[in-house]
Amino acid sequence: MSPIARRSFLALAVSAMPLAVASRAMAVDALPDARFVGYAQTHNDFEIASGKLAMAKSGNENVRGYANRMIVEHSQAAEYLAKMRSEAGVTYAPDPNAPTVAVLQRLASLEGPEFDAAYANAQLAAMTNAEAQYGAFSQAGQGGPLRRYAQEEYPKVKLHLEYARRLAGGL
Repeated sequence: MSPIARRSFLALAVSAMPLAVASRAMAVDALPDARFVGYAQTHNDFEIASGKLAMAKSGNENVRGYANRMIVEHSQAAEYLAKMRSEAGVTYAPDPNAPTVAVLQRLASLEGPEFDAAYANAQLAAMTNAEAQYGAFSQAGQGGPLRRYAQEEYPKVKLHLEYARRLAGGL
């Protein structure tokens, strides 16, 4: 294969990667109840912690507005999740695959426009994943309080994803 053909092939392969990831995100299996609770709690905790970082580190009005909204709404969602988890009698099983600690550490090390861009991209990734997880669980959950939680939060997650897309696209 000639160097030009090889570069063209590599460029095509790299450009197709986001499509492969996006299509995989669309086909998410619903987590078992305890794992969903762990995922949802981890997600809420991440949104609150990263939002607080953004409020402390960002001077960008859009980033700060989004962060403030995430702190308020995910604090409410965490309280509601605790109530629904208790009502369902489900224990908390943390998500062992959550990269939230590493992302928070990276965000804490950044300042200014670099922080804003990293925060916006982290939000886009987190909300894309949340939209898939909440959507799958609200459709296939076993019913009861946890499914009701997912169904009530799912429209909010979709809205947050749209805001995250705008935030990431505007920086």
